[in-house]
Amino acid sequence: MKVREQGIVVGNLETGRKNCITDIEGIMVGHVTLDYALDKQSAEYAATGITAILPHGDNLFKNKVAAASYVINGFGKTAGLVQINELGLLESPIMLTNTFAVPAVTQGTLEYMLEKNLEIGESTGTINVVVGECNDSYLNSIRLFPIKSEHAIEAIRNASSSNAEEGAVGAGKGMICFGYKGGIGSSSRTISSERQTYTVGCLVLSNFGKKEDFQADKYIRTGPKETPHIKQPTDGSIIIVLATDAPLSHRQLSRVAKRGGIGLGRTGSHFSNGSGDIVIAFSTAHKISHFTDGALETRKQIRDDHPLMNDLFAAAAESVEEAILNSMAQAQPTLGRKGRTVEANPWFS
Repeated sequence: MKVREQGIVVGNLETGRKNCITDIEGIMVGHVTLDYALDKQSAEYAATGITAILPHGDNLFKNKVAAASYVINGFGKTAGLVQINELGLLESPIMLTNTFAVPAVTQGTLEYMLEKNLEIGESTGTINVVVGECNDSYLNSIRLFPIKSEHAIEAIRNASSSNAEEGAVGAGKGMICFGYKGGIGSSSRTISSERQTYTVGCLVLSNFGKKEDFQADKYIRTGPKETPHIKQPTDGSIIIVLATDAPLSHRQLSRVAKRGGIGLGRTGSHFSNGSGDIVIAFSTAHKISHFTDGALETRKQIRDDHPLMNDLFAAAAESVEEAILNSMAQAQPTLGRKGRTVEANPWFS
């Protein structure tokens, strides 16, 4: 159950119809979840997965979108961010998974994109695959590499524009947030100006924080019964994906991405030393063709000094904050390696 359904309202802006990143037309989300014993004798277990975010249903390599990334704290092992920030374009699905699965997910995504684009590496250049990760090794037998390249292809093919599943699903299966179960969470906001409505959507992979860091009193007045929680073996991480249908440039998307840190901080994070806190932002307002003979191109964009920019900043902060709460509120208790269990956050019903 999302936090709004429990009476918890974050911020002042209106949500989209689904309160999900898929409120933005064209965006699709797909998951593959691994949840099974690998070796009963040694109690090794696969509690992990992949989440794919597709900006639109067309060919992403041939029809790119404007994008940017922002590193809040760089203790991470992502793929593809250098080229995003050099060229300002996204040309593959955004893939989320566990730390040691980045090579396999990159391989699978590359295989999928090569199958769809015979020109890559032949009559045109290469492709930039984007993968974000968090460490799920408390619950998942990460050293045994349960995720294979074919799982990435399956996650992309599972992508849908319906409400994205949240909680302990996909890449979020083995993640932990504030000492309790975390994972995938999503939220959205709408803003209007001059008879035009825009949407900002967020999807997070939450895996950070100690129990005592969580700003629970901001959201819930009555404390829960004490429930067993774990101390994170590492500082943890979060991947934040921000999307909008507002016409923004790469530079403006970078500015919006920075505001994701505000929403993260409101929940109680202080961007720990060993935390990989990374934001990837994109706009679906324009599709930028890979193949063109023209030397010039024209795009509309919102003026930096227009009040809409401040609204977009607020929407980014609010949607990130609520998406993190949803990642916990939607997560169920999860069994993992060595008989370990991580309980759901008791602050949420």
